[in-house]
Amino acid sequence: MTETAIPSVPVALPDGLVLREARPGDLDQIGALLTARGEPADAVDHRLVVEDPDAGWSACAVVVDGDRVVSTATLLDEEIRVGGVRLPAGQVELVATDRAYEGRGLVRALMGWAHDRSAARGHVLQAMIGIPYFYRLFGYEYAIDIPLAPAVRTPPPGEGTPALRPARPSDIPAVTALQNAAQSGFDVAMPHSAARLRWLTAHEASSLWVLERAGAVVATGRTTPPDGRVLLAEAAALDAAAARDLLRGVAALAPGGEVRAVHRAGTVTAAAWAEFQEHEPRERAEQYYVRVPDVAALLDRLRPLLWQRLTAAGADRTGRDIVLSTFGAHYRIPVRADGLGEIATGRAMQAPGSVGGAAVAPDQLPALLFGPHGIDGLSRIRPDVYPGGEELFQTLFPPLTADLLSYYLPY
Repeated sequence: MTETAIPSVPVALPDGLVLREARPGDLDQIGALLTARGEPADAVDHRLVVEDPDAGWSACAVVVDGDRVVSTATLLDEEIRVGGVRLPAGQVELVATDRAYEGRGLVRALMGWAHDRSAARGHVLQAMIGIPYFYRLFGYEYAIDIPLAPAVRTPPPGEGTPALRPARPSDIPAVTALQNAAQSGFDVAMPHSAARLRWLTAHEASSLWVLERAGAVVATGRTTPPDGRVLLAEAAALDAAAARDLLRGVAALAPGGEVRAVHRAGTVTAAAWAEFQEHEPRERAEQYYVRVPDVAALLDRLRPLLWQRLTAAGADRTGRDIVLSTFGAHYRIPVRADGLGEIATGRAMQAPGSVGGAAVAPDQLPALLFGPHGIDGLSRIRPDVYPGGEELFQTLFPPLTADLLSYYLPY
Protein backbone atom coordinates (compact mmCIF):
# COMPACT_ATOMS: atom_id res chain seq x y z
CA MET A 1 0.00 0.00 0.00
CA THR A 2 1.29 3.46 -0.91
CA GLU A 3 1.98 5.47 2.21
CA THR A 4 2.17 9.25 2.46
CA ALA A 5 4.12 10.94 5.22
CA ILE A 6 3.23 9.50 8.62
CA PRO A 7 2.53 12.20 11.26
CA SER A 8 5.70 12.97 13.16
CA VAL A 9 6.46 11.20 16.40
CA PRO A 10 7.49 11.36 19.18
CA VAL A 11 4.83 13.63 20.67
CA ALA A 12 5.18 15.18 24.11
CA LEU A 13 2.20 14.56 26.39
CA PRO A 14 1.44 16.04 29.84
CA ASP A 15 3.40 14.89 32.90
CA GLY A 16 6.52 14.17 30.88
CA LEU A 17 4.98 11.27 28.96
CA VAL A 18 5.91 10.71 25.31
CA LEU A 19 3.96 9.06 22.49
CA ARG A 20 6.21 7.45 19.91
CA GLU A 21 6.42 4.61 17.44
CA ALA A 22 7.16 1.29 19.10
CA ARG A 23 10.61 -0.27 18.81
CA PRO A 24 11.97 -3.82 19.04
CA GLY A 25 13.31 -3.04 22.50
CA ASP A 26 9.73 -2.41 23.68
CA LEU A 27 8.53 -5.92 22.80
CA ASP A 28 8.72 -7.48 26.25
CA GLN A 29 7.15 -4.49 28.00
CA ILE A 30 4.30 -4.28 25.47
CA GLY A 31 3.72 -8.00 25.84
CA ALA A 32 3.62 -7.72 29.64
CA LEU A 33 1.18 -4.80 29.45
CA LEU A 34 -1.13 -6.61 27.01
CA THR A 35 -1.04 -9.71 29.18
CA ALA A 36 -1.80 -7.75 32.35
CA ARG A 37 -4.75 -5.92 30.80
CA GLY A 38 -5.95 -8.72 28.54
CA GLU A 39 -4.68 -12.24 27.98
CA PRO A 40 -1.27 -13.86 27.37
CA ALA A 41 -2.39 -14.60 23.82
CA ASP A 42 -2.50 -10.85 23.14
CA ALA A 43 1.27 -10.64 23.61
CA VAL A 44 1.72 -13.42 21.06
CA ASP A 45 -0.59 -11.65 18.61
CA HIS A 46 1.30 -8.38 19.00
CA ARG A 47 4.61 -10.07 18.30
CA LEU A 48 3.19 -11.73 15.20
CA VAL A 49 2.12 -8.32 13.86
CA VAL A 50 5.24 -6.27 14.55
CA GLU A 51 7.62 -8.97 13.39
CA ASP A 52 5.74 -9.53 10.12
CA PRO A 53 7.18 -7.69 7.09
CA ASP A 54 3.69 -6.67 5.93
CA ALA A 55 3.03 -4.77 9.16
CA GLY A 56 6.22 -4.19 11.13
CA TRP A 57 6.98 -1.94 14.07
CA SER A 58 5.50 1.13 12.38
CA ALA A 59 2.06 -0.42 12.93
CA CYS A 60 2.39 0.02 16.70
CA ALA A 61 2.75 3.04 18.97
CA VAL A 62 3.42 3.37 22.67
CA VAL A 63 3.25 5.98 25.38
CA VAL A 64 6.31 5.88 27.60
CA ASP A 65 7.18 7.34 30.98
CA GLY A 66 10.93 7.47 30.69
CA ASP A 67 11.83 3.93 29.67
CA ARG A 68 8.56 2.44 30.88
CA VAL A 69 5.82 1.52 28.36
CA VAL A 70 2.50 2.57 29.93
CA SER A 71 0.07 2.45 26.98
CA THR A 72 -0.03 0.97 23.49
CA ALA A 73 -2.15 0.53 20.36
CA THR A 74 -1.71 -1.12 16.97
CA LEU A 75 -3.20 -0.24 13.58
CA LEU A 76 -3.85 -3.00 11.05
CA ASP A 77 -4.41 -2.54 7.31
CA GLU A 78 -7.78 -3.78 6.06
CA GLU A 79 -9.81 -3.76 2.86
CA ILE A 80 -13.59 -3.55 2.84
CA ARG A 81 -15.45 -4.44 -0.32
CA VAL A 82 -18.83 -2.84 -0.99
CA GLY A 83 -20.31 -4.29 -4.16
CA GLY A 84 -17.42 -4.08 -6.61
CA VAL A 85 -15.72 -1.16 -4.84
CA ARG A 86 -12.74 -1.89 -2.62
CA LEU A 87 -12.10 0.54 0.21
CA PRO A 88 -8.75 0.72 2.03
CA ALA A 89 -9.47 0.71 5.75
CA GLY A 90 -7.81 0.46 9.13
CA GLN A 91 -8.53 -1.50 12.29
CA VAL A 92 -7.23 -0.53 15.72
CA GLU A 93 -6.35 -3.48 17.94
CA LEU A 94 -4.24 -4.46 20.94
CA VAL A 95 -5.07 -1.35 22.97
CA ALA A 96 -3.96 -1.35 26.62
CA THR A 97 -3.01 1.10 29.35
CA ASP A 98 -1.28 0.51 32.67
CA ARG A 99 -3.86 0.85 35.45
CA ALA A 100 -1.73 3.44 37.22
CA TYR A 101 -1.91 5.68 34.14
CA GLU A 102 -5.61 5.48 33.37
CA GLY A 103 -7.65 8.65 33.12
CA ARG A 104 -4.87 10.72 31.54
CA GLY A 105 -6.13 10.63 27.95
CA LEU A 106 -3.49 8.18 26.75
CA VAL A 107 -5.90 6.06 24.72
CA ARG A 108 -7.28 9.24 23.15
CA ALA A 109 -3.75 10.24 22.15
CA LEU A 110 -3.04 6.78 20.73
CA MET A 111 -6.34 6.75 18.83
CA GLY A 112 -5.35 10.10 17.36
CA TRP A 113 -2.04 8.60 16.27
CA ALA A 114 -3.83 5.58 14.78
CA HIS A 115 -6.30 7.72 12.84
CA ASP A 116 -3.53 9.99 11.53
CA ARG A 117 -1.54 6.97 10.47
CA SER A 118 -4.64 5.43 8.91
CA ALA A 119 -5.20 8.58 6.84
CA ALA A 120 -1.56 8.59 5.78
CA ARG A 121 -1.95 4.96 4.70
CA GLY A 122 -4.80 6.02 2.40
CA HIS A 123 -7.59 4.49 4.46
CA VAL A 124 -11.02 6.05 3.95
CA LEU A 125 -12.64 4.41 6.98
CA GLN A 126 -11.89 2.34 10.04
CA ALA A 127 -13.74 -0.74 11.32
CA MET A 128 -13.26 -2.60 14.56
CA ILE A 129 -14.78 -4.59 17.40
CA GLY A 130 -14.47 -3.15 20.86
CA ILE A 131 -15.92 -2.70 24.30
CA PRO A 132 -19.43 -1.19 24.40
CA TYR A 133 -19.75 2.56 23.90
CA PHE A 134 -16.09 3.40 24.61
CA TYR A 135 -14.97 3.82 21.01
CA ARG A 136 -17.90 6.06 20.20
CA LEU A 137 -15.88 8.67 22.09
CA PHE A 138 -13.39 8.58 19.21
CA GLY A 139 -15.81 8.93 16.29
CA TYR A 140 -16.87 5.30 15.85
CA GLU A 141 -20.50 4.26 15.50
CA TYR A 142 -22.20 0.90 15.48
CA ALA A 143 -23.08 0.01 11.91
CA ILE A 144 -22.80 -3.65 10.84
CA ASP A 145 -24.53 -6.57 12.53
CA ILE A 146 -22.40 -9.33 14.01
CA PRO A 147 -24.05 -12.60 12.89
CA LEU A 148 -25.67 -15.01 15.29
CA ALA A 149 -23.89 -18.15 16.44
CA PRO A 150 -26.62 -20.69 17.23
CA ALA A 151 -26.05 -24.09 18.77
CA VAL A 152 -25.64 -26.81 16.18
CA ARG A 153 -26.10 -30.56 16.42
CA THR A 154 -23.48 -32.96 15.07
CA PRO A 155 -24.47 -34.42 11.69
CA PRO A 156 -24.82 -38.20 11.46
CA PRO A 157 -21.59 -40.05 10.63
CA GLY A 158 -20.47 -39.72 7.05
CA GLU A 159 -18.18 -41.85 4.95
CA GLY A 160 -14.68 -42.09 6.36
CA THR A 161 -13.10 -39.89 9.03
CA PRO A 162 -12.91 -36.10 8.55
CA ALA A 163 -9.29 -35.18 7.81
CA LEU A 164 -9.31 -32.04 9.98
CA ARG A 165 -5.93 -30.55 10.84
CA PRO A 166 -4.42 -27.21 11.90
CA ALA A 167 -3.81 -24.85 9.00
CA ARG A 168 -0.26 -24.18 7.87
CA PRO A 169 1.11 -21.15 6.02
CA SER A 170 1.17 -23.27 2.85
CA ASP A 171 -2.64 -23.58 3.13
CA ILE A 172 -3.21 -19.83 2.88
CA PRO A 173 -3.99 -19.74 -0.88
CA ALA A 174 -6.60 -22.50 -0.49
CA VAL A 175 -8.11 -20.86 2.61
CA THR A 176 -8.25 -17.52 0.79
CA ALA A 177 -10.03 -19.08 -2.19
CA LEU A 178 -12.64 -20.71 0.06
CA GLN A 179 -13.22 -17.48 1.97
CA ASN A 180 -13.49 -15.44 -1.24
CA ALA A 181 -16.17 -17.83 -2.48
CA ALA A 182 -18.02 -17.64 0.85
CA GLN A 183 -17.93 -13.84 0.90
CA SER A 184 -18.86 -13.38 -2.76
CA GLY A 185 -22.58 -13.33 -2.01
CA PHE A 186 -22.38 -10.56 0.59
CA ASP A 187 -22.86 -6.89 -0.26
CA VAL A 188 -20.15 -5.84 2.22
CA ALA A 189 -17.12 -7.99 2.99
CA MET A 190 -13.86 -7.61 4.88
CA PRO A 191 -11.52 -10.54 4.12
CA HIS A 192 -8.45 -11.65 5.99
CA SER A 193 -5.23 -10.37 4.49
CA ALA A 194 -2.50 -12.86 3.68
CA ALA A 195 -0.51 -11.42 6.59
CA ARG A 196 -3.31 -12.00 9.07
CA LEU A 197 -3.84 -15.54 7.86
CA ARG A 198 -0.15 -16.12 8.61
CA TRP A 199 -0.74 -14.78 12.12
CA LEU A 200 -3.84 -16.91 12.58
CA THR A 201 -1.86 -20.07 11.90
CA ALA A 202 0.31 -19.21 14.91
CA HIS A 203 -1.74 -17.30 17.48
CA GLU A 204 -3.38 -18.79 20.55
CA ALA A 205 -6.75 -17.06 20.97
CA SER A 206 -8.32 -19.27 18.30
CA SER A 207 -7.33 -22.15 16.04
CA LEU A 208 -7.45 -22.07 12.24
CA TRP A 209 -8.35 -25.44 10.72
CA VAL A 210 -8.53 -26.96 7.28
CA LEU A 211 -10.26 -30.10 6.10
CA GLU A 212 -8.67 -32.20 3.38
CA ARG A 213 -10.19 -34.53 0.82
CA ALA A 214 -7.87 -36.50 -1.44
CA GLY A 215 -5.02 -34.20 -0.43
CA ALA A 216 -6.89 -30.97 -1.31
CA VAL A 217 -8.21 -28.41 1.15
CA VAL A 218 -12.02 -28.37 0.83
CA ALA A 219 -13.12 -26.58 4.00
CA THR A 220 -11.79 -24.22 6.67
CA GLY A 221 -12.89 -22.60 9.91
CA ARG A 222 -11.71 -21.03 13.17
CA THR A 223 -12.53 -22.39 16.61
CA THR A 224 -12.21 -21.12 20.15
CA PRO A 225 -10.24 -23.23 22.64
CA PRO A 226 -12.10 -26.39 23.74
CA ASP A 227 -12.71 -25.25 27.33
CA GLY A 228 -16.47 -25.71 27.09
CA ARG A 229 -18.81 -25.35 24.15
CA VAL A 230 -16.66 -24.66 21.10
CA LEU A 231 -17.39 -21.77 18.74
CA LEU A 232 -16.91 -22.49 15.04
CA ALA A 233 -16.52 -19.27 13.05
CA GLU A 234 -15.50 -18.21 9.55
CA ALA A 235 -16.49 -21.61 8.18
CA ALA A 236 -16.20 -22.00 4.42
CA ALA A 237 -16.52 -25.15 2.36
CA LEU A 238 -16.31 -26.31 -1.23
CA ASP A 239 -19.54 -28.31 -1.02
CA ALA A 240 -22.17 -29.61 1.40
CA ALA A 241 -20.28 -32.83 2.11
CA ALA A 242 -17.17 -30.87 3.09
CA ALA A 243 -19.28 -28.55 5.27
CA ARG A 244 -20.77 -31.48 7.17
CA ASP A 245 -17.37 -33.13 7.56
CA LEU A 246 -15.99 -29.86 8.93
CA LEU A 247 -18.75 -29.74 11.50
CA ARG A 248 -18.20 -33.37 12.48
CA GLY A 249 -14.48 -32.77 12.87
CA VAL A 250 -14.98 -29.71 15.06
CA ALA A 251 -17.61 -31.50 17.17
CA ALA A 252 -15.02 -34.17 17.90
CA LEU A 253 -12.83 -31.47 19.46
CA ALA A 254 -15.55 -30.15 21.77
CA PRO A 255 -16.32 -31.57 25.21
CA GLY A 256 -19.61 -33.41 24.78
CA GLY A 257 -19.67 -32.39 21.11
CA GLU A 258 -21.25 -29.02 21.98
CA VAL A 259 -20.68 -26.52 19.17
CA ARG A 260 -21.98 -23.08 18.32
CA ALA A 261 -21.51 -22.20 14.65
CA VAL A 262 -21.57 -18.66 13.27
CA HIS A 263 -24.31 -18.36 10.67
CA ARG A 264 -23.04 -17.01 7.35
CA ALA A 265 -26.30 -16.58 5.48
CA GLY A 266 -26.36 -17.76 1.88
CA THR A 267 -23.13 -19.74 2.05
CA VAL A 268 -22.44 -23.42 1.45
CA THR A 269 -22.03 -24.04 5.18
CA ALA A 270 -25.28 -22.26 6.08
CA ALA A 271 -27.23 -24.44 3.65
CA ALA A 272 -25.48 -27.66 4.69
CA TRP A 273 -26.07 -27.03 8.40
CA ALA A 274 -29.62 -25.67 8.20
CA GLU A 275 -31.22 -28.85 9.56
CA PHE A 276 -28.75 -29.07 12.45
CA GLN A 277 -28.85 -25.46 13.70
CA GLU A 278 -31.04 -24.48 16.62
CA HIS A 279 -31.93 -20.92 15.72
CA GLU A 280 -32.99 -18.57 18.47
CA PRO A 281 -34.05 -14.91 18.36
CA ARG A 282 -31.30 -12.34 18.80
CA GLU A 283 -31.19 -11.42 22.48
CA ARG A 284 -29.32 -8.13 22.16
CA ALA A 285 -27.73 -5.93 19.54
CA GLU A 286 -24.18 -6.88 18.55
CA GLN A 287 -22.47 -4.76 15.91
CA TYR A 288 -19.12 -3.80 14.47
CA TYR A 289 -17.92 -0.25 14.91
CA VAL A 290 -17.24 1.89 11.80
CA ARG A 291 -15.64 5.34 11.65
CA VAL A 292 -15.94 7.66 8.64
CA PRO A 293 -13.35 10.43 8.96
CA ASP A 294 -14.10 12.24 5.68
CA VAL A 295 -17.60 11.86 4.26
CA ALA A 296 -16.79 13.43 0.90
CA ALA A 297 -13.73 11.21 0.40
CA LEU A 298 -15.73 8.07 1.15
CA LEU A 299 -18.66 9.08 -1.06
CA ASP A 300 -16.18 9.82 -3.83
CA ARG A 301 -14.81 6.28 -3.64
CA LEU A 302 -18.38 4.95 -3.70
CA ARG A 303 -19.42 6.88 -6.83
CA PRO A 304 -19.08 3.86 -9.18
CA LEU A 305 -21.30 1.80 -6.90
CA LEU A 306 -23.92 4.55 -6.57
CA TRP A 307 -23.93 4.94 -10.35
CA GLN A 308 -24.35 1.20 -10.79
CA ARG A 309 -27.33 1.17 -8.42
CA LEU A 310 -28.84 4.15 -10.19
CA THR A 311 -28.55 2.68 -13.67
CA ALA A 312 -29.64 -0.80 -12.56
CA ALA A 313 -32.87 0.74 -11.31
CA GLY A 314 -33.40 2.50 -14.63
CA ALA A 315 -33.48 5.90 -12.95
CA ASP A 316 -32.68 8.70 -15.39
CA ARG A 317 -31.60 11.77 -13.44
CA THR A 318 -29.20 13.21 -15.99
CA GLY A 319 -28.59 16.87 -15.29
CA ARG A 320 -29.89 16.71 -11.75
CA ASP A 321 -27.88 16.54 -8.54
CA ILE A 322 -28.09 13.97 -5.79
CA VAL A 323 -28.11 15.85 -2.49
CA LEU A 324 -27.34 14.17 0.82
CA SER A 325 -27.27 16.26 3.98
CA THR A 326 -25.67 15.39 7.30
CA PHE A 327 -27.29 18.54 8.71
CA GLY A 328 -23.99 20.23 9.58
CA ALA A 329 -22.92 19.91 5.92
CA HIS A 330 -24.31 18.59 2.66
CA TYR A 331 -22.89 16.72 -0.33
CA ARG A 332 -23.98 17.38 -3.89
CA ILE A 333 -23.27 14.75 -6.58
CA PRO A 334 -23.96 15.74 -10.20
CA VAL A 335 -25.60 13.08 -12.38
CA ARG A 336 -24.21 13.04 -15.92
CA ALA A 337 -25.02 10.86 -18.87
CA ASP A 338 -21.94 8.69 -18.35
CA GLY A 339 -21.63 8.65 -14.57
CA LEU A 340 -21.59 10.67 -11.40
CA GLY A 341 -19.55 13.84 -11.22
CA GLU A 342 -17.22 15.06 -8.50
CA ILE A 343 -18.74 15.61 -5.10
CA ALA A 344 -19.14 19.17 -3.87
CA THR A 345 -19.32 19.80 -0.14
CA GLY A 346 -21.60 22.58 1.04
CA ARG A 347 -22.66 24.27 4.23
CA ALA A 348 -25.25 23.17 6.78
CA MET A 349 -28.59 22.08 5.29
CA GLN A 350 -31.46 21.41 7.67
CA ALA A 351 -34.22 20.85 5.10
CA PRO A 352 -32.79 18.88 2.14
CA GLY A 353 -36.28 17.81 1.08
CA SER A 354 -36.80 21.30 -0.33
CA VAL A 355 -34.21 20.50 -3.03
CA GLY A 356 -35.18 16.86 -3.48
CA GLY A 357 -32.47 15.63 -1.13
CA ALA A 358 -32.20 13.25 1.80
CA ALA A 359 -30.66 13.62 5.24
CA VAL A 360 -28.83 11.35 7.64
CA ALA A 361 -27.43 12.24 11.04
CA PRO A 362 -23.62 11.96 10.87
CA ASP A 363 -23.57 9.26 13.53
CA GLN A 364 -25.89 7.16 11.35
CA LEU A 365 -23.87 7.53 8.15
CA PRO A 366 -21.84 4.31 8.68
CA ALA A 367 -25.07 2.36 9.20
CA LEU A 368 -26.51 3.93 6.06
CA LEU A 369 -23.53 3.02 3.88
CA PHE A 370 -22.73 -0.43 5.29
CA GLY A 371 -25.61 -1.61 7.47
CA PRO A 372 -28.64 -3.90 7.22
CA HIS A 373 -31.41 -1.29 7.32
CA GLY A 374 -30.88 0.99 4.33
CA ILE A 375 -32.17 4.53 4.39
CA ASP A 376 -35.80 3.42 4.51
CA GLY A 377 -35.28 1.16 7.51
CA LEU A 378 -33.14 3.71 9.34
CA SER A 379 -35.79 6.37 8.84
CA ARG A 380 -38.26 4.17 10.71
CA ILE A 381 -36.07 3.95 13.81
CA ARG A 382 -34.23 7.29 13.69
CA PRO A 383 -36.09 10.61 13.44
CA ASP A 384 -32.92 12.29 12.13
CA VAL A 385 -32.75 10.08 9.03
CA TYR A 386 -34.91 11.47 6.23
CA PRO A 387 -35.18 9.41 3.03
CA GLY A 388 -36.45 12.14 0.75
CA GLY A 389 -39.75 12.19 -1.05
CA GLU A 390 -38.93 9.75 -3.86
CA GLU A 391 -37.53 6.25 -4.40
CA LEU A 392 -34.13 7.58 -5.46
CA PHE A 393 -32.54 7.26 -2.06
CA GLN A 394 -33.96 3.81 -1.40
CA THR A 395 -32.21 2.83 -4.64
CA LEU A 396 -28.94 4.49 -3.70
CA PHE A 397 -28.87 3.29 -0.09
CA PRO A 398 -30.52 -0.15 0.19
CA PRO A 399 -30.21 -2.66 3.06
CA LEU A 400 -26.93 -4.55 2.82
CA THR A 401 -25.70 -7.96 3.91
CA ALA A 402 -22.23 -8.09 5.42
CA ASP A 403 -19.49 -10.52 6.40
CA LEU A 404 -16.45 -9.14 8.22
CA LEU A 405 -13.41 -11.20 9.21
CA SER A 406 -11.34 -9.66 12.00
CA TYR A 407 -8.23 -10.63 13.95
CA TYR A 408 -10.33 -11.40 17.02
CA LEU A 409 -13.64 -13.20 16.95
CA PRO A 410 -16.43 -10.90 18.19
CA TYR A 411 -17.99 -13.54 20.45
